[in-house]
Amino acid sequence: MREKRNSIVKNVFHLFFSTALASIMNAAALIVLASFINTDDYGRFSVVLAFAMIMAYLSEAGLNQIVLREGAKKEAPVSEIMASFIKLRLGLTLAAMVIGFLIIHWIYRGDTELIYLSYSLILPLVTGISMQSISITYFQMLERMQYSGLIRIVSAGLLISVILIGKWFYIDPMIVFFLYGSAYFLAGCFGIYLTARHLTISIKAPFYKGLRKNWIPFMVTGLLFILLPQIGPIILEQTLTWKEVGFFAVAYRIPQALQQVPFIIAGAFYPVLFRLFQAGDHREHVRKSISQVKLMSLVGMLAAIPFYHLSDFVITLLFGERWMEAAFLLKVLSLVMVFQGVSIALGDGLTTKALQSRRMMVQATAVASGVLFYTVFSRIYGLTGAAAAGVLIELVLLIGLLFCHPDRTILLKRAVLPYLVSFFISLLTVEVFLSSFPFLAFSVHLILILSLAGLDREWRKKSFELLKKSLLYHKWKSKFRKEAHDGAS
Repeated sequence: MREKRNSIVKNVFHLFFSTALASIMNAAALIVLASFINTDDYGRFSVVLAFAMIMAYLSEAGLNQIVLREGAKKEAPVSEIMASFIKLRLGLTLAAMVIGFLIIHWIYRGDTELIYLSYSLILPLVTGISMQSISITYFQMLERMQYSGLIRIVSAGLLISVILIGKWFYIDPMIVFFLYGSAYFLAGCFGIYLTARHLTISIKAPFYKGLRKNWIPFMVTGLLFILLPQIGPIILEQTLTWKEVGFFAVAYRIPQALQQVPFIIAGAFYPVLFRLFQAGDHREHVRKSISQVKLMSLVGMLAAIPFYHLSDFVITLLFGERWMEAAFLLKVLSLVMVFQGVSIALGDGLTTKALQSRRMMVQATAVASGVLFYTVFSRIYGLTGAAAAGVLIELVLLIGLLFCHPDRTILLKRAVLPYLVSFFISLLTVEVFLSSFPFLAFSVHLILILSLAGLDREWRKKSFELLKKSLLYHKWKSKFRKEAHDGAS
């Protein structure tokens, strides 16, 4: 028997709290790491980490979404689905590592140091992410996001702990990179432990054939999605110096870490959207999609504002003067969060409507554009061109997903256009009048965007409903306590 599902609000709360905390800890880990290794080593680390993330995805290959789709069906055989899922993940993880290391040996056959770094970082990291992913997907399928959040927090806590140990004891960077990967592995073990407490499966269980249905579109789409943030360091390593790659990586890691916040909302909406589509409730699916686009747009904007207006202050405070060249890059790349919040929501709408092939084609276009943008712009304009390329990729993705969405007109009219236009008009206004006063610009822009939410009829209605429920709950609670007290007397 399944555990009782949480509501969307409760799942968003659990995921927001845990992911916000995990993102802060992950960002702190990157800050500490950058503080005691040189820019060249950080550039190498970023390239290897990009390969690790791609290999980690290949070990999953879109199966997570397939599992959520099948688990959303009524009376789905959860134990059988998970047993088949784990078997496939084991095989994919092994295949991903073999293929990945062969490619690394081929590309960097003259760079022994980078090859050694690859083994020390990738082996534990990819294995750990695979184990974490199995556990997180299981709890997401049950819509019990508190466990998914706990795994993320443990992972981030272990990560910052091992990096602090490396700094305190002046450990060689190669060993620190191994410890970095090992933190993911230990968190993966913890995730498997939690899953084993809630689920009993048999490896001898028959293979669940539903996992094969439309797997290829999910696999290709997921691979293209993971390639988007990783192609930057890999391409730039061919056009810029290791030091410049390090500056780009420092600037990109901050918005990349905070991009996890929109994924919180996506993770809570995803199984609900699947369930509505399976039930044939198109109207409610559209309504939920509009809410998701609005909420993820707002969150992406709020995350971008401080890093756009306070990029100099943030880089100086977190990394020190020697990383100041990354400040302007952070300012530009913060806009990635604005576009990505919208595009993820639009993509989820396509996926949950069984239109994954459309999402796949758009992401393929974005990846191809990204290779071209990074190569051409970085050669001509250096690091500034590389940052502009990162933003353009997200813009291509957003436009493509919107164009391919069957409900594009209502989504554009009620969510995408009002929010994006409001953000960029307010951004331009603040830049024109307050660019010399960054803290004031940040404050004014933040107030303007929060006012946008206040002017939205849907959010006002929901706020009043939540307030009403809260007041009724407290009134009922007080009445219950009074009756219990009178009864005891």
